[in-house]
Amino acid sequence: MRSTPLSTYLVSGAVTAHSGERTFATESRTVAEGIQDGVDADRLGFHRAFVSERYDIKHAEVILSGIAARTSSIRLATGTIDPQTRQVWNVASFGATMHACYGPRLTICLGLGDDAIFKRMGVSKASYAEMAEYAEMYRSLWRGEPVSYSGQSGSFEGFSFSETYDGPPPELWIGSFGNPKGAEAVARSYDGVLLPPVFTPPATEAAVRRIREACERIDRDPASVRICQSVITAPDLAEEEFRQLAHGRATSYFVYPGYGEALARVNGWDKQVIRDVRDHPIFKGLGKVADMEMHRHQMLDAAALIPDEWMVDSSAVGTAAECAASLQRFVDAGVDEITTYGSTPLQNAGLLAAWNAEEVAA
Repeated sequence: MRSTPLSTYLVSGAVTAHSGERTFATESRTVAEGIQDGVDADRLGFHRAFVSERYDIKHAEVILSGIAARTSSIRLATGTIDPQTRQVWNVASFGATMHACYGPRLTICLGLGDDAIFKRMGVSKASYAEMAEYAEMYRSLWRGEPVSYSGQSGSFEGFSFSETYDGPPPELWIGSFGNPKGAEAVARSYDGVLLPPVFTPPATEAAVRRIREACERIDRDPASVRICQSVITAPDLAEEEFRQLAHGRATSYFVYPGYGEALARVNGWDKQVIRDVRDHPIFKGLGKVADMEMHRHQMLDAAALIPDEWMVDSSAVGTAAECAASLQRFVDAGVDEITTYGSTPLQNAGLLAAWNAEEVAA
C-alpha cells in the first residue's frame, strides 16, 4: 500500500435527487447511491470514505451508518458537520454508537460553517474559541466527565454519559484552510485537519507549514496531526464532466461572500474573477445563496469565467496515470492523506490502481 493513502469523498446528494435526471454520474447523485459508493470504495480498497452533509437535506450519520453496515474495513468520516446543528453529546453518542455497532472506524470532522447558511437558521457562525470549547466538551464526555454549557448549541449543567464505549473515541478533526488562526486551532484541539478542495499545491504547502509550526510552538509533535487534502479528480472523464466537477464546483464556492475571496488569497488568484463570477446574470434575483438553489451543471455559464489553468492546477485531470502524477504534487507539499473529491469511487478505480502501482514500482 502506498505510504500516503488515497481516500474518497462521496458525492451523495439531496433526498430529492433522482438518478434519471442526469447526463453524468456525478449529477444529482442520490443518498442511496452514496451508500453504494461507500460499499464500492471499500471493495476497491480506498483508505477512508468521507461523507459531507447539508443540514437541511441530508444527514451524514444516516449515510455513514448505511455504509458501515455493509462494509468491514474502510474507515469512515464526516466530511464536516456544524456544531451549531447538534448539541455536543449527540455528536459524542453518535461516535460511541457507530464504534459499538461497526468497530472503531469513525472520524468526526467539524466545520465552522458559513454565515449565509447559518443566518437562515437563526444562529451565527462559530468562532475558533467556541469550536475549541466544543472539542474539549466532546473529549470530556468520552472521559466520563460532566460538562456544562450555555450557548448556540443549547444550555445544560453537569451533563455526562451514564456509560462510555469501551474503546477509543472517534478522532476529532476540523475542516480548515489552515490559515494562522485555523492552524493554531488545529494544533491545540484536533487530531487532524481536512483541507478543502480547490487548493493549489503551493497553498497546501503553506497550510501544512503553518499547522506544523503551530504544533511546534506548543511543543506538540507535528506528526500527531494528520493532514488530508481534498482534490477534485477527473480521471478519463469527458471534458464537460470535468468542467462540472472543477469549474462548477469552484463557482459554487465563489458565490459565497468571503469564501471565494479566501480561496483567491491562499492560491494567489485575481479576486476580480471571483467578483465577476458572483455577479454573473444567472445569479440575479435568487432568493437564496446560489449553491442552495442550483446544481453545478446549471452554473457553467458563470463557471466559464474561471481560467482553465486555475482548475488544472488545483485538480487532477487526464488519464489515471496523469491524475496520479498530479496528486503527487500534494504529497510533495507535505500532506499525510489525499481524498478524491467530486467524482465517484468507481470513476476513480483506475486512479487508485495507478496510485498503488506507482508505489510498488518505486
